[in-house]
Amino acid sequence: MPTIRLDRVSKIFKGPNKSPKRYETLSGVSLEVEQGEFVFLVGSRGAGSSTLLNLISGALQPDGGAVYLDQVNLAKLSRRQEKKLPYIFGKVPQDPALDRTSTVFENLCPPGRFGKMGGALTDGPLISKALGLVGMAGSEDQYPAAFNASECRKIELAKAILYSPPILIIDKMTDRMDDDSIWDVMHLLDEMNRRGTTVLMATHAKQFVNIMRRRVVTLVDGRLVGDVKKGRFGDIV
Repeated sequence: MPTIRLDRVSKIFKGPNKSPKRYETLSGVSLEVEQGEFVFLVGSRGAGSSTLLNLISGALQPDGGAVYLDQVNLAKLSRRQEKKLPYIFGKVPQDPALDRTSTVFENLCPPGRFGKMGGALTDGPLISKALGLVGMAGSEDQYPAAFNASECRKIELAKAILYSPPILIIDKMTDRMDDDSIWDVMHLLDEMNRRGTTVLMATHAKQFVNIMRRRVVTLVDGRLVGDVKKGRFGDIV
């Protein structure tokens, strides 16, 4: 499975409404994540964890430094390599992204595979299995409006793990979840990690980070200020 390495990575965003101001969201971040690690990214809101995850997954390109996946610079991938990224990274975004006008099955089935390419036949068993793993078995024909916020986030996790990607990127999915659901998710992620999946999770769920005692990387104002194995929320050294 892939090793992730960030070499002095920086990311700058322009201000709103064509403002000349520029904001450095990440500044000189260096980080290495070995295959099979479980890493919590923590910090205050706006610290840069979401930007960091988007850089790691290739959704954003750095303005300084480089992000490597097994020694390959993500900014220099060929089109063929770029097409493989969705199968390497399973992602749960920070903001809920389910299409409320589509069924759960349609939400999970990749574009272009449903119907025309026999998605119901080829992907159906995988979708049922993924939903079962997150505790949402039998929900395929229902619409997202039938479920609460925690259940919808579980459905998004099912989409992320559908094709058993080697790396999971989880961006603050716990923010809208009840404690029982968070614990269910943590238990599943822990089990997947023990089977070899690399997990990178940005979260504000302090008590669960402290219970899990995995690697904790802390960001403050876009800078990496703490990196502790078997850490607790906010550990610096």
